[in-house]
Amino acid sequence: MLIGFNAPTAGPLSAADHLAKIVIDAEAMGFDYATFSDHIVIPTAIAAEYPYSASGEFPSGTRGERHEQLTEIAWIAAKTTRLRLVTSVMVVPHRPAVLTAKILSTIDVLSGGRLTLGIGAGWMREEFEAIDAPDFDARGTVTDEYVRAFVELWTKDAPKFDGKHVRFANIGFDPKPAQKPHPPIWVGGESGPALRRAARIGDAWYPIGTNPQNPLDSLSRFKAQAARLSKMTAEAGRDLKAVGISLRVTIFGETAPPQASDGEHRLFAGPPALVAADIRAMRDMGVGSLDFGFGGSTADEVLSGMQKFRADVLPLV
Repeated sequence: MLIGFNAPTAGPLSAADHLAKIVIDAEAMGFDYATFSDHIVIPTAIAAEYPYSASGEFPSGTRGERHEQLTEIAWIAAKTTRLRLVTSVMVVPHRPAVLTAKILSTIDVLSGGRLTLGIGAGWMREEFEAIDAPDFDARGTVTDEYVRAFVELWTKDAPKFDGKHVRFANIGFDPKPAQKPHPPIWVGGESGPALRRAARIGDAWYPIGTNPQNPLDSLSRFKAQAARLSKMTAEAGRDLKAVGISLRVTIFGETAPPQASDGEHRLFAGPPALVAADIRAMRDMGVGSLDFGFGGSTADEVLSGMQKFRADVLPLV
């Protein structure tokens, strides 16, 4: 099982010196991958409901300065040698399809094949409108079409595509990504459409456990959704082993509420032995990657939490 961490993309910790220290030291500790979130602008008035809070309000602490996701990943790639780099997630309709495919391919080549493409359709209508992205209400079909276009460009010698939202022909596209046939695609989201997208085109399903509309906060709930994914994968005509599972964990440890909303033990809550037991349970049911958010107001505080996790939890897994 791969263990990752969330790299800062916003706020004081995303300053170059703090960001580099966190990521370089985390790689030296043995973490397998870093994740990077994606917002291009944060509108000052947001009516859209944020999927990962009970109130639906976008966290106020994320409204400050923020890096562009793919630019930050490219910068980090140059400062690391082994760490995998995961878009967590890239909002696919935010950027033009052909240009995005080129940026991602370039990152994969120059990093030596270390990119993982986490994808999502997006949730903030106001951000779509501010950056003149395609119609927010069509974001699901735009996402599917753009990803098919990425794969066409990455895998075909004479790529061509004739869709509603993207068209190209008579072009060359080189270099192709270093990873063959292309970087792994992790499909984010917890809804039915997200599960179906993962079943159809994903190399892994990549949910967050704290969506109040689709909670994955207990082992039984997680297993139920994993079973839905398997059913959809079979219905899509794909081998069940073709679609793995990764999970982003935002609340864990002794400060997490001990009980899930269904009354069962909350996944990853409690002392190190319980957190380790949940990691083992995830591994046993086929989860291949887990990433954790380590809090702190300074780089040293973040790294201290990561060191404690590696010393207290992972030896028990």
